[in-house]
Amino acid sequence: MRPKKTAAGVVVVVPVLLLALVSLSLVSSALVAQGTGERTKVQGISDAGKAALTQQMNAAVARGDTPGLVEIVVNREGVLYEGAAGKFDVAKNIPMPTNAIFVIASMTKPVTSVAIMMLLEEGKLKLDDPVSKYLTGYDNLQVITTFNEQDATYETRPAKRAMTIRHLLTHTSGLGYAFTNPIEYKLTQATKKPEWELPLLNDPGEKWNYSASTRVLGFIVEKVTGAGLEAWYQEHIFKPLGMVDTSFAVAADKQSRIPTNHSRFTGAMVEAPRTPIPSTPTPPFRGDGGLYSTAQDYGLFVRMLLNGGTLGSAKILTAKSVRMMGDNHIGNIFVEQQPDADKQRTKPFPLGAGHDKFGLGFQIASNDERYAKFRSPGSMSWAGIFNTEFWVDPVKHIGAVHMLQVLLFYDDGAIRTLRDFEEIVYRELR
Repeated sequence: MRPKKTAAGVVVVVPVLLLALVSLSLVSSALVAQGTGERTKVQGISDAGKAALTQQMNAAVARGDTPGLVEIVVNREGVLYEGAAGKFDVAKNIPMPTNAIFVIASMTKPVTSVAIMMLLEEGKLKLDDPVSKYLTGYDNLQVITTFNEQDATYETRPAKRAMTIRHLLTHTSGLGYAFTNPIEYKLTQATKKPEWELPLLNDPGEKWNYSASTRVLGFIVEKVTGAGLEAWYQEHIFKPLGMVDTSFAVAADKQSRIPTNHSRFTGAMVEAPRTPIPSTPTPPFRGDGGLYSTAQDYGLFVRMLLNGGTLGSAKILTAKSVRMMGDNHIGNIFVEQQPDADKQRTKPFPLGAGHDKFGLGFQIASNDERYAKFRSPGSMSWAGIFNTEFWVDPVKHIGAVHMLQVLLFYDDGAIRTLRDFEEIVYRELR
């Protein structure tokens, strides 16, 4: 619950909030155990546990929750489990391989957030810099005060404060997304403008809205570095980590590894016809989506975070920066449930709405006893619209990547499959 704006309400709620904030900060510090030299016993999954995970995937396919999927569990040292089930192409009866290349959509966002933190470490930007320092069009922001749903007309007032890089990283910028915000949905249709060119839904820093904020962060990365996102990510993140199959395009000799997409709008799972995929990265590139990747590649990204910003000889971030990314940066507000404005793309989301916090690019799991059998409090996560998911658990020192290609986002079967996977991972962890 949010604290009431009464003296009595504040007295009751604030201590709880403070304890929650302290808890999140303490938990996130576990992310840097590698950086401080602290080590715990290496986690593992028994053969019986691996068999249970394989059975879980097969059961998801048999139920019709997904036509196919790939899952991987990692710790700081390597891969604990990797498996695939179901079909890569249902019409052609091709089994799903573990090295399938998926559209990861908004799982691009954490990569962009890491890039911003790298530039912060280099002294090229600051978290509380106004966005207008780097991009035009952000110096006289307006906030919508009234909105007419019938004709999409509206009135505005000046924003109370500047939009900052921190606001963008935490999705408290005041921007929105058309697919999950009814006002943005109507405005983008009426004006034909993208979300980042529309008036704000609220003052920066006052409300959590899933948004095109990370698209704007991508613009800032390109502005500061003078390079396109593809080239910069390859040189500074993907190649150092060994993410050989991650890009804004899929090379011609790898396109046979792209599974088909499926949708379930009316109850039946429908396989979409294949559409052309770019074989050469071509701008404009998006900071908030557009990457293709594998479970193995994204597992390397997760392991880098588990190791406090390093993986082998690659040093992407300092332990301090990783810790910052896992801290609560939205204060007393919470991640809020996002509506299904575009019912052809999403159901309401995310898990943890009303309880979880948000860090610098990641949702941060709260300490909720109802979810004790799942990821630990302080775990960092996000997802992609085709129901690709990942999480980084700083308490158990593990992470996981869960890949499928199904719409709607937060499809009931997709979420059931995710939660079954997660429950078995923690039950079988040794």
